[in-house]
Formats: sequence, C-alpha cells, structure tokens
Amino acid sequence: MKCIEAVNDFVIKFANVNGSGSASANELFAKAIMRMGVPVAPRNIFPSNIQGLPTWYEARVCEKGYSGRRGGVDMMVAMNPQTWDADLAEIEPGGYLFYDSTRPLPASKLRSDVQVIGVPLTEITNATYTDPRQRQLFKNIIYVGALSVLLDVDAAVFEKLFAEQYKGKERLLDSNVKALHLGRDYVREHLGGRLGIRVEKRDNVGDQIFIDGNSAVGLGMVYGGATVAAWYPITPSTSVAEAFQKYCDKFRVDAATGRQNYAIVQAEDELASIGMVVGAGWNGARAFTATSGPGISLMTEFIGLAYFAEIPVTIVDVQRGGPSTGMPTRTQQSDLFAAGYASHGDTKHVLLFPQDPHECFVHAAAALDLADRLQTPVFVMTDLDIGMNQRLCKPFAWDDSKQYDRGKVMTAEELEAGKDFGRYKDVDGDGIPWRTLPGTHATKGSYFTRGTTRDPYARYSERGPDYIYNMERLLRKFCTAADLVPQPVLRPAARPTALGVIYFGSTSPAMQEALDVLEAEGVHLDAMRLRAFPFPEVVDQFIAAHEQVFVVEQNRDAQMHALLVNELQVIPARLIKVLHYDGTPITARFIAQAIQKHLQGAQASLKEAA
Repeated sequence: MKCIEAVNDFVIKFANVNGSGSASANELFAKAIMRMGVPVAPRNIFPSNIQGLPTWYEARVCEKGYSGRRGGVDMMVAMNPQTWDADLAEIEPGGYLFYDSTRPLPASKLRSDVQVIGVPLTEITNATYTDPRQRQLFKNIIYVGALSVLLDVDAAVFEKLFAEQYKGKERLLDSNVKALHLGRDYVREHLGGRLGIRVEKRDNVGDQIFIDGNSAVGLGMVYGGATVAAWYPITPSTSVAEAFQKYCDKFRVDAATGRQNYAIVQAEDELASIGMVVGAGWNGARAFTATSGPGISLMTEFIGLAYFAEIPVTIVDVQRGGPSTGMPTRTQQSDLFAAGYASHGDTKHVLLFPQDPHECFVHAAAALDLADRLQTPVFVMTDLDIGMNQRLCKPFAWDDSKQYDRGKVMTAEELEAGKDFGRYKDVDGDGIPWRTLPGTHATKGSYFTRGTTRDPYARYSERGPDYIYNMERLLRKFCTAADLVPQPVLRPAARPTALGVIYFGSTSPAMQEALDVLEAEGVHLDAMRLRAFPFPEVVDQFIAAHEQVFVVEQNRDAQMHALLVNELQVIPARLIKVLHYDGTPITARFIAQAIQKHLQGAQASLKEAA
C-alpha cells in the first residue's frame, strides 16, 4: 500500500463526542501548527445539542494559504465509536486512521488501503488518573501529544501555548504538559516515529490574525460607532452580541467616571429586538441587531416599517441551514430572498457579503455608515462558516481620523435659517431625503413618522400620485446605493476566455483554490466576487462580456442566480447554476468538478449535434 506523503498540505479530521472537552484540545493542535508558521483553516462541525451527539473538527493544513474546505480527509482521528463506519469511509486511499486501541478491533472494522495507528488512550488515562472527568479531558491532550510526534510538531510549541493559557495556574499547566508527554512518549517507544504527512516549520503566517467572523463583526460595530444593540439568542449569531458587549466593556466605558457609553438589551424575542433597534435609529443612535433566518422571518414587519419610514437600521444575518427553524449548526447562503426583499409589498434592501473575518469587521462598520447615509435597513450577510469558525486573515486597521457618515441630517442652524424641510422630498435627485433628529429644534423640523402613505412633507395622504412619487423615489435611492456599497472584486483569467464565474461570501476561499485547480487543467474563467446587493453596473457588464457565467452559491433554489436574473434582466440560460446545500461548507473539489462536468456535457452535446 502506498501511503499519502505530503509536507504542510493535508486535511486532518477529529471525530469526537460533543461535550467531551475535545474542542479545546483540537484547537490547541491547530494553533500549534500555526505557531510553526504554517497556515491552518479549522472548522467545527457540531450538533445542536449540548452534549452526547457526534461532533467533528476538520483542520486544513496548507502552506499555500488555501483556507476553504478542500474535500476529502487524509487523516482521521476516530474517537467516537458511534460514527466509526462513516468516519472510516471518509479517509482517502493511502490515508491514515488514528484510534484508541485499548480494545482491539477485528479486521472487518478496518480498511486495507489506509494505515492504521492505534494508541491505547483509555488504558493510559486509566493507569494515570483516577478522577473520571480528568480521564476524559486528559485523554484528548494525550492524543494531541501522540499526533505531535507522528506529524513532527515540536513539543515546545505546545508547552508555550500551555504556558500562555495557564499563566498563574501552574497546577493546570503541569498536568497538561504531563498529559502531552504521555502521548509523545508512547509513540516514540511503540510506534517508531512520524508518518508520510508531516509539518515543517515555515514563515507563511506572517502578521495574520486568528479570529472568528462573529467576534470581528462585534468589534466592527464598536469601531463603526454603534452604541445600541438589541438581540435575542439564536445560533449561530448569539456570539455577535456577546462580542459587542465584550469590546464595549473594553472601549466604551469612561475611564474617569466608569459610565458605560452603550446600551445592550437582550430582548424577549426577535420582534422586540428589532423594534428597539428601529426606535434607537429613529432617535439618531447607531443601532444593530444580530440574528439568523428564523429571526429575519419574525422581524419582517418591523423591517418594512424601517424601510418605508426610512430609519437607519443595521441587521447582521448569520445564515444557517433552512428552511423553517432549519439546522442551527449547519451553514448555508439561503437568506438572500428573505433579507433582500424582507417585508410585504415592494421593498428592496441593501445586502453586504463579507468573505472572511477581516471583511466582517470592515463591512460591519460600513453598514452603519450606509444605513445612516441611505436612511434604510442594511444587512450584513455572513453565515455559520464565517461566523463561528476561526480564520487566519489580515490584521484589522482603523483610521482614527475617520468621520462617520451620518448622511443628510438637517441641523438646527439650517432650520433656523429657513431651509426648506420636506422629510420625504427628493431635493438632490439621488432619492435620499433630508431628515432631522428628535429635539433638533424647538419649533421647526418636526414631522409625523408613519409606515403608510404620505406626501413629500410627511403629511398623511392616500393619493395615488403621492404614493407613486414616494415609491419611485425609494427605487432611485436603491439605485444610488449601488454606487455606495462595496464594489465587486474581479480576478481575470490568465488568458482571454468566454467563461466567467460569480461567487460571494464564504464560498470565496474554496473558489480561489478551485480557480487555480481549473487553470492547471486548462480551464480558464474570469471571476467576479460580489460584495453587495444592489449590483453595481459592472456586474451587468461582466455577464454581458461572457458567453456563459457560472453562479456558485450555497442554497437549493439558486437565490443569487435569481437575483441576477430579476434585477439585471439577464437571459437565464447564460447563467449556469452551481449549487451546494448539504449544510457543510462548499469545497474546492465540488466547485471544480461541477464546472468540469458542465463543460464536458456541453462538449458532448456539440459532438452529437455535429
């Protein structure tokens, strides 16, 4: 049997039981590899319950820096008997199986085309520890120690990580180091050394930081000027509000007085949370809520109110598997319709599509500016893959001289000078009216806010022409937004081509690798990464410049494909759907194979026709 051989380029997957303490150990393993200068992209695949069900941790080790899921597993650390058969089946031929060999397994439970590595983890822990909880927790550290020898990861790296984690807690430090070396010693004494896949020290991480998207959004909201957050817990967005509170406690507390310059409310439900945010936005505060698909459904009427009353609101939608209450711990890009057209009647909302934690930070701050500038709800469309998984990304940067864009806010001085104020009047041709904040002037600039028909001066009206004026102005504002939102990113092919591909959000890391794979196989595609809806004119131009354009997305109904067709009036046949929706992050292999399959099918059809 020929085993897989690779240096700094493999996928290792840990199969554990949820609640066993494995997550910390697996993360320790990933961080150790990063400390050796080799990029790692880990992903938690976990159940919606707290304890007992299967959980997995997949780590992509890749010195080239690819951070999307590759597809396939080179080494499986099989620690859950319940999922043994499925875990074993995932291993690539020539790959490696690591397991607890305390109880010998019959040959029928193994594969002849993978290398089997058995370490009696339970036997070692039972011989060393008497406390049941210690046995459970330290077994995880023991297998990390064993893997460190097999994969040639320096023990000193782990010891330094332990020292940082348990600073001032020497007893915990010593016990974890001891468990680590129990695993290392066993492998050296009984198994004889490293495998065909291994880690070599590099300097490919550089100044990148390791952070999850939800934390990045929370920090971006602080730097973007948000002072109010109202939310209701829902996986996978809960940690957005928790991160915002953590960073507010650090940056938004007056050092002299101890005053907290922010307000965070855990509301009784999603309806209440969005209502609070709308109220805060109306009063001039920068406010946001964080939720997921089911929350968007409940917030719909308030979103429509904010749209029609033209109140700045920022909504973070960390998308999860759907429909209905969905799969809360699985990822999809399935809320595009729900968010883009939220409410009843004719509405269109601004959507931002960050690709990684760095853009989560940037887009969160930008969303607050856009909401104020456009006086409308703005959605930051992340998903579980970005939000709840840590990623290497470039460091965050902020210009302290930056001024927040509060948009068209009329001052008391302007009102006093007699400037004409029509709350819903388009005076600049961009569809964006002027607004006043409550209390701006004692006698001028007031208006009646309502979510029903009115004339340009906010006076109640059910006249058809007034309604048409307002609705057409809102469309002009939406068109204006196309020039203000983050613009698409173009990656031209190495040579001229009639083929293009459009993608967005968490698909980006896998897409970058898939493009390289396809190019190596002679398939060249111009690529465009969308960063926002409404679509700038350049998107229409990109589609028009190619005979066929693949649209890659993670949902069943091709929602981005439909948005492109509906909004740009594209001939549907020119856009080829590439759809992935099993709840796991899309892989480079899936994208490349789907595109190749379509092209091969098209070639076969041409031959038949000839």
